[in-house]
Amino acid sequence: MAGKTRKSEASTSSSSGDNNNNRGETVVSDCGRRKSSCGYCKSTSRTSVSHGLWAHSITVDDYQDLLDRGWRRSGSFLYKPEMEKTCCPSYTIRLRASDFVPSKEQQRVSRRMQRFVDGKLEVKKSVQAKKDPSISASACSEASSSGTKESLSNKNKEKNVGDHITNYLSEQVDNVIRTCSESGQFPCSVQLPKASVKKVLQAKRKLLVEGAEDLMYSSNMAFQIAATIRQAQSIAKDASRSAEDNPLSPKIIAEKLAASLDQLANTNGLTIRACNGHINFYTATPQVSSNKDNHIALGGQESATERKDFSLRKSSVHPQGKRRRLEIRLKRSSFDPEEFALYRRYQINVHNDTPDLVSESSYRRFLVDTPLVPVQPTGDSRVPLCGFGSFHQQYVIDGRLVAVGVIDILPKCLSSKYLFWDPDFAFLSLGKYSALQEIGWVKENEVHCPSLQYYYLGYYIHSCSKMRYKAAYCPSELLCPLRYQNSTSVRNKKFEVLIYKKAFGLKWCSTLCVHACGPRWVPFDIAQPLLDRKPYVVLSDFVLLQNGESSQPLVPENVMEVQGDENHNEDYHDVLIDDDNDNDDDDDNDDDDEFESSDDDSGPDSFGQTSVEIENGNVSDILIGLKGSRLRYKDLQRAIGLGERLESQLRRYKRVVGEKLSERMVYSLG
Repeated sequence: MAGKTRKSEASTSSSSGDNNNNRGETVVSDCGRRKSSCGYCKSTSRTSVSHGLWAHSITVDDYQDLLDRGWRRSGSFLYKPEMEKTCCPSYTIRLRASDFVPSKEQQRVSRRMQRFVDGKLEVKKSVQAKKDPSISASACSEASSSGTKESLSNKNKEKNVGDHITNYLSEQVDNVIRTCSESGQFPCSVQLPKASVKKVLQAKRKLLVEGAEDLMYSSNMAFQIAATIRQAQSIAKDASRSAEDNPLSPKIIAEKLAASLDQLANTNGLTIRACNGHINFYTATPQVSSNKDNHIALGGQESATERKDFSLRKSSVHPQGKRRRLEIRLKRSSFDPEEFALYRRYQINVHNDTPDLVSESSYRRFLVDTPLVPVQPTGDSRVPLCGFGSFHQQYVIDGRLVAVGVIDILPKCLSSKYLFWDPDFAFLSLGKYSALQEIGWVKENEVHCPSLQYYYLGYYIHSCSKMRYKAAYCPSELLCPLRYQNSTSVRNKKFEVLIYKKAFGLKWCSTLCVHACGPRWVPFDIAQPLLDRKPYVVLSDFVLLQNGESSQPLVPENVMEVQGDENHNEDYHDVLIDDDNDNDDDDDNDDDDEFESSDDDSGPDSFGQTSVEIENGNVSDILIGLKGSRLRYKDLQRAIGLGERLESQLRRYKRVVGEKLSERMVYSLG
């Protein structure tokens, strides 16, 4: 993008001790089960249930593995929803950056920012101006009174002219549709809808490559006609011609109508073309100087006065505005007064927080403090040029800080945690724009660090409509809430792959992580119909939706292997947010949260393991930290003897973090 620069302040000289085998250690304290009110379903009772850990320090490798087991962090607090028990099950969602396909809306966001940087899009009315008490009502009235009447009069005239134009064009399209029906091109027995032509808003007009035409009006009549014909055929139960076999697609209909409208184009100075089923009307006259207006007559039989009234007035050419400079700066997580001022303004104006709740201490705990042990660049392909750890990505326009993305850069992914932005720039959709930039960052840095391939968007919560926007970044996939490890020794593997090919489709088979009991990551378009039925689903179970009923899982529960981490190499963001992809899902560890003991250890739980599956609850190899020492639980037990209560807590801890992490991370006892 022209006018945009990236700057990284994160890279420093490589530390001699930094390598894959010496990245510090992870030390955690077990907080047990956590119950709180829910910000997603707005439940006032303590229906949100999760398990919590306080991280004194955590390596980027261990946090990556925790993410891949459904964990997230808010500051130094780690939490994982108990999926079967919580009111709003939260599924970890990610996408492979190299496979990302932007939607039309996401492309529009990028183009809008480009126009703004190029000086072709002006800043819309400031939120601050609306709320600034220093501007009195009388001053505003006095400043605007002289031009109000004239402005309203001009707007009314423009509206009337615009209405006459669209009515005129609609009549012409109606005439062409009638002619096509009479000539047999459309079924004459079908009552077709009345044509409608609408003006294209200035913000949505596309200047063509040739530079001599502007899209002014458009009609989607072809879609309405095609739908009407299909419906009529369906009602008539015409077995010889199904809706799919109907040759009159919107694209063909639009082309027929556009060809028949040639005479209208020739007599009124318009260019009319079909485009993907739409009938578009363009001005065919080059733009003129600012001293004169260009008129396009709409009727050949009106008088000169009428042509003036029923004309499309093409606005004069405005000189291109001053270009702006957009900088994207990546810096290590640290307190910045300018960032805090922006965060405070964002929370008050966008989330309606009261000023007394937006304190510097809460901001530090939530978005500045991090337990991640930073890893400096090593000069090879194991670490990206900026290193690993927690970062703030600043978006600066002409020296003004307009947005900050809080992210974690890990061995396999960029994990987006939160975004706050200047309310004055809401029209730029900075939430969506920052997500696109973060995906682009992963693509660029995969060249330097091949293991860094994914973009993690936090939690996807299907039961909360405001959290569904994350699935718009395609093709995304959801983490199964029960199984986290791929088996390297699967019996009848060819048979199982064949089953999954048939179940999920050939195009997905290459990206599925096939396990003896299902894929660990499931494509969203496969998971969506399952989540439409109920909020908690074991996604890796093979489920066929047939007549509203599901089949049984392919493999019984008692043969599942779920503990441990993975070694495979396959092919908005943690608090409730607005639809504009603010990238914020984390809650800030509310004061009214309730923690309870984790003694209850019986039976299977929502973390996907039974006591049998983890060697009958064997906790002997868990790494314990006590007064600066590091011992295995079995050695500590022999030395001083510990009670059953601690052993029960350790069994649950092993289930929530997995066997390998429990032996690698330090379970702190003080």
